[in-house]
Amino acid sequence: MGIVAGTALAGALLPGITLGPETADAVLAVLVASVVLAVLTQLVFIGPSGRVPLPALAAFGLAGFVQDALIWWLLSWLGPKFSTLHIEGFTTILLAALCTRGGVLLISQLSPQPRTAED
Repeated sequence: MGIVAGTALAGALLPGITLGPETADAVLAVLVASVVLAVLTQLVFIGPSGRVPLPALAAFGLAGFVQDALIWWLLSWLGPKFSTLHIEGFTTILLAALCTRGGVLLISQLSPQPRTAED
């Protein structure tokens, strides 16, 4: 859920990301980016599965940021081949990775904790 929110936020806010001229093209571009990010993030899972202390959250966040930046870099190359997604510049890639990882960490910290047998 955080990946979709972060990808949509990056696509909406960053001027270096072009999603497409029509609404359907923009939705398809966000969907393609979200699917690629979700699949690659699940293949190499970096991140907490629940609430963690701040030092661990910072470490997970930094490692996940690097991972997301590499995936956005891949998307800058693959995007025009599969959809109308176009990403310009290394700064845009870094900011998109920051938006995506921020969304993932925010959703993971705000999600309800599973109940254990001790509760």
